[in-house]
Amino acid sequence: MTEPVTRTGIPEAQRIRGLEMPWNRVLSGQDGPASAARALGPWHPQEFMAECVQTIAEAGGLMTFVFRRLDGAPLAFRAGQYLNIAFPVHGEDQDSVDRSYSISSAPTVPWTFNISIKRDSNGLVSNWAHQNLRPGMVLDMLGPVGAFHLGDSDRRARYLFLSAGAGITPIMSMVRTIHSLPGLADVVVLCHGTVPGDFAFWPELEYITQVDSRIKVSYSLGNREKPASWDGFSGRLTAQMIEAVAPDANGRKVFACGPEGYLNLATKLLREVGVDDTSVFMEFFSGDHKTVLEYQQEITLAEGIAEEVAESVDQFYESQPPELVMYEPEYDAEGTIEATGQKLEVVDSNISLPPAKPLVEPAGPVNSSAFPTVGSGTLTMTFVRSALNVKINGDEHILGVAQRAGVRIGANCQEGMCGSCKVVKLDGEVQMNHQGGIRAREISAGKFLPCCSTASTDLVIDA
Repeated sequence: MTEPVTRTGIPEAQRIRGLEMPWNRVLSGQDGPASAARALGPWHPQEFMAECVQTIAEAGGLMTFVFRRLDGAPLAFRAGQYLNIAFPVHGEDQDSVDRSYSISSAPTVPWTFNISIKRDSNGLVSNWAHQNLRPGMVLDMLGPVGAFHLGDSDRRARYLFLSAGAGITPIMSMVRTIHSLPGLADVVVLCHGTVPGDFAFWPELEYITQVDSRIKVSYSLGNREKPASWDGFSGRLTAQMIEAVAPDANGRKVFACGPEGYLNLATKLLREVGVDDTSVFMEFFSGDHKTVLEYQQEITLAEGIAEEVAESVDQFYESQPPELVMYEPEYDAEGTIEATGQKLEVVDSNISLPPAKPLVEPAGPVNSSAFPTVGSGTLTMTFVRSALNVKINGDEHILGVAQRAGVRIGANCQEGMCGSCKVVKLDGEVQMNHQGGIRAREISAGKFLPCCSTASTDLVIDA
């Protein structure tokens, strides 16, 4: 049965202007959400258990794991968001390893949801998942979280999606969502990969472009030599490449996901073709999602850390006997090498280093009075790994004050949703107003989210 068309040749279902998510109208109604719409609405993150029900081998070294919630409820999320998942990589009786991965399915099909993981030879979790995660296994999850997502409504619905490698996973959720909805939309996708025929999700993307005239997909081989049979692009992303696929890029919302180098280049090129920074949204492999404007402000902050802070820390270390020089950064291969295209725990090497590890056990408690003190305020935060005291007022959020003082703490949403800034409080009390980014058992263990916390007393923090 063919779909009814208008005299303009546009299918009836696509005459609806722009896109609107199925939950939007009911949730925003004056009478409040009905029970069904409330269940499907993407509200705050939740803790839940989910069972793997299927595994699907994808091109490009990806494996898709299909889950359903054990409580039978649908998973409400926005296209592009991700979940924090506890993986029992060391066995059921050992502490789990938390990692965050994009949801690659569409929220319009909410009774099951997909997580797509790229295997990396150096990755602890990705290798474990590919080898061990099978139907019937149940995992503890937290989410959805993330600000990198489609809006609940968009009257223009004109998009440019850029991805490199496994950065296609949140983009795939967006493409599947748009394809599943009626309405006028104009979507251009440009995927960078390495091997012809090995682009993740390419068979489905090719099918979607054949049956949905609103969506166009192009491919580039990056720096690889272009085979004679290849009719796509080759080479790194260029302004000419962007203009070729989207000559009107400056009139589109741009969502881009991939490695930091790729997105730094994309930022520069999008400016060259006239795209305003406020129209560009990026998500790094490391889990950083923000507008280009926010990203640049964060880099400026990192580069502008006061020199006297760094000098005072160096002077402190130089003045201490070896047994008191406790901490040395140790880089974890999972956080810095495993470029899975998903959200890892380290946000940006300029701002947040992986957790430090004691090299020499101290003979007794560290004398924090010997630490240099910076900042102003009525309360003192002692950061034992950074060997620094930072003054703070009770109405200031801990994360911002700490980062300005040079304390390296990961940051992502900065709204208490994602959990990426999670640290351990060794002493003192805080007021935390989170939105689901931390589990109850973690709070009991002394962890807190400095992005949404204020100090109630002097604090001692393991950072």
